[in-house]
Amino acid sequence: MKTPAPGRTCGIVLVLLSMATLQTLRAQKNDIDIYSLTVDSKVSSRFAHTVVTSRVVNKASTLQEVTFQMELPKKAFITNFSMIIDGVTYPGNIKEKAAAQEQYSAAVARGESAGLVKATGRKTEQFQVSVSVAPTAKVTFELVYEELLVRHLGAYELLLKVQPQQVVKHLQMDIYIFEPQGISFLETESTFMTNELAEALTTSQNKTKAHVRFKPTLSQQQKSPGQQQDTVLDGNFIVRYDVDRTVSGGCIQIENGYFVHYFAPEHLATIPKNVIFVIDKSGSMRGRKIQQTREALIKILGDLGARDQFNLISFSGEATQWKPQLVPASAKNVNEAKSYATGIQAQGGTNINDAILMAVQLLERANREELLPAGSVTLIILLTDGDPTAGETNPSRIQKNVQEAIDGQHSLFCLGFGFDVSYTFLEKLALDNGGLARRIYEDSDSALQLQDFYQEVANPLMTSVAFEYPSNAVEAVTQDAFRLFFKGSELVVAGKLRDQSPDVLSAKVRGQLHMENVTFVTESRVAEQEEAFRSPRYIFHSFMERLWAYLTIQQLLEQTVSTLDAEKQALEARALNLSLSYSFVTPLTSMVITKPEGQEQSQVAEKPVENENRHRNVHSGHTLFRYHSMGDRASRITGGSSADPVFSKRRGWRGQAGVFDKLYSFPTRLGPPGPLHPLHLPYPSHRTTLGPMLPDVMSRPSDTSFPDEASHDMDLRIKETTTATTHPAPIQPPSVILPLPGQSVDRLCVDLKRSQGPTNLLSDPGQGIEVTGHYETEKAHFSWIEVTFKKPQLQVRASPEHVVVTRSRRSSAYKWKKTLYSVMPGLKMTMDKAGLLLLSSPDRVTIGLLSWDGPGEGLRLLLRDTDRFSSHISGTLGQFYQDVLWEPLAAADDSKRTLKVQGHDHSATSPCVCADIR
Repeated sequence: MKTPAPGRTCGIVLVLLSMATLQTLRAQKNDIDIYSLTVDSKVSSRFAHTVVTSRVVNKASTLQEVTFQMELPKKAFITNFSMIIDGVTYPGNIKEKAAAQEQYSAAVARGESAGLVKATGRKTEQFQVSVSVAPTAKVTFELVYEELLVRHLGAYELLLKVQPQQVVKHLQMDIYIFEPQGISFLETESTFMTNELAEALTTSQNKTKAHVRFKPTLSQQQKSPGQQQDTVLDGNFIVRYDVDRTVSGGCIQIENGYFVHYFAPEHLATIPKNVIFVIDKSGSMRGRKIQQTREALIKILGDLGARDQFNLISFSGEATQWKPQLVPASAKNVNEAKSYATGIQAQGGTNINDAILMAVQLLERANREELLPAGSVTLIILLTDGDPTAGETNPSRIQKNVQEAIDGQHSLFCLGFGFDVSYTFLEKLALDNGGLARRIYEDSDSALQLQDFYQEVANPLMTSVAFEYPSNAVEAVTQDAFRLFFKGSELVVAGKLRDQSPDVLSAKVRGQLHMENVTFVTESRVAEQEEAFRSPRYIFHSFMERLWAYLTIQQLLEQTVSTLDAEKQALEARALNLSLSYSFVTPLTSMVITKPEGQEQSQVAEKPVENENRHRNVHSGHTLFRYHSMGDRASRITGGSSADPVFSKRRGWRGQAGVFDKLYSFPTRLGPPGPLHPLHLPYPSHRTTLGPMLPDVMSRPSDTSFPDEASHDMDLRIKETTTATTHPAPIQPPSVILPLPGQSVDRLCVDLKRSQGPTNLLSDPGQGIEVTGHYETEKAHFSWIEVTFKKPQLQVRASPEHVVVTRSRRSSAYKWKKTLYSVMPGLKMTMDKAGLLLLSSPDRVTIGLLSWDGPGEGLRLLLRDTDRFSSHISGTLGQFYQDVLWEPLAAADDSKRTLKVQGHDHSATSPCVCADIR
């Protein structure tokens, strides 16, 4: 890049932008200093307006290149970007995409262009701009973007990326939420938060407003005192919430002459569905993909409703149906279908055309024979990983064949597995037939992605939904008719109020429930609504007008996918005019950014389109603030590795095993710490082995009261443990450790040696907690452990691969040893880089799950604050928190003790000698 020269005109950067989220920079360490980074996000009635401001200074004695780099949500529209360099503002100007491309085509042809926007993750795109900065010069980058938060499985989600790559003197994030309907719940989640950083996070909330602030100090940002510039801030910050819904007809909100109508009625009965799963088993699905597909399909089949009907079609070069007709989702049929799914093998070509037509024929025949339940809906779900290679292979003819066959009678949903399939082809196929398309990313959680999509369409509540408003009151209304409405989603309609509109805006929403037609009626007083949106702290000017423009553009662009050329041009023209009028960077517009004199290199970037990601590895993606001195393009990448699980006399286990020390000494803030003591292994102990080898469990005294159920089908071996000197040799930790303060024995080590299927480890109705697990005797570890909470209704399922958290049918997968910090009403969930996941609440037992990769690798379970168990505790482990009695030491052999559990006498020996308990 050339240095600035006087008398030259400004160079220009062309940015064909897309969407937005958070930010980053680049430069030589200590040369470029980010001294301020702020994020201000105002969410007004689901519409988010986010301003990201970064201020940097060049402390070097030479010219430096600074790259402003950030990740943006794919659904957001950038509305402004500017740079202020030594007091001079270099703004971004939005132009028609074609005109801007022509203007800079020469620069592109010379190879001087560099892409400024690219896909980096499932939900984000990356934007970057570079500029040369003179010594001691300061630069301010400001980016503004907007997006309408979409309700997904009962929650709205605001995603921000935080990755400054260095500590920042002034770092502050403020999220203001205003929802006139009322906020029903609010939770935050972070993939970088530590307990120290959590002190910098504050949340305040009343009925309609919430404010989340994150303002860490320099010391809180530092990885360690010796690494003063290295920051722990690297990852996602997510705010999730939902709103109260007391009116069945939805909520009409009005601001500055525009309205938005949100419709998501609750307490409606699910409509029975007739669903056909069309599964690609071609050769390209071989290996991990077909394995994950089988896994997902088996889980989905288990989630079918009792009133549903279903069938399976698998296809490669030819299509094969599982049954000759749709069958009820009875337990017998579902189990047979699961067996069939387990046997699906991948080989052959890809005949998409015949497979979908076979599904349509099954539905049509069932309809003719009156085998479809009255009022039910019909769905076809296609999963494929490649373009058609057998039978009809012309995409346009396949689309035509399918549309003619379906004829508006059924809904087709298309899932593209990986990047070897034309997403454009699948998207048009779905949109032509009342459905939608979704990309399934090849990753360890692909099966979970498939299950998550199914949950979106598993519960149809209404069909043929139509919104009606008085013609003399509104105009320019967005899409107001929808084929289906699903549980956990939301229908949104926006429009303008006419100049002489009435003081009260009324609306009717008509639709079909399972066995009846329904009409919801609602109204909204204009003056009252206008007054509600006058809080400048939570509201940005004319937000509802911009919401209307945003929604209109999104819907126009979607309509262009399934229209003919003439109509497509008219739709694009409307979308372009709105994009220019409201300064939105869309697929039809470009942002041109001026640069200081002498910086002539042109950078051209086009908005990434989903189908353009083919044959590209897309990672989960993090944004970086990187800094380079001129000519230095190497970026610094750091990564952690777990320490060897070698035993140390002074420290006990190093590396991952330190989590045992952590849980006993409990440095993390998970409620008032109990009298927990460090655990050092090995140690003299009394040991009992209980059926399956239970994970390490730590606890304190508990209530009494006898459980009705006991584990008579297991071998139990119990170790009584006392504090002792450690031995410097790596050993396999016990499966379960139950510290028992207040009794004559400090700890009880429990190994499960035999079990039949899933085991009820703990069940406490008083605490609202249940823990189950499946132990594999041959491998001597758990294949999974599942923790279920009643309040909040949440399930945590841990496997050696990852942790899956499910709430309101919405599942999220987290890899072990990745930092996680999630706070929700009634529960806090944290995970550190050692792989210890803690589930805690001020008045609950703390449950820990650990992916142990030392000797005897596998899942472990840990407990704390067990004095909070109720008298109704039961289960394989729960029995030890009822009446447990140790007999006095035997006179002849002080290493032997007798343990009474549930009225049975069992012998235990020390150190580490097993006694059977049956």
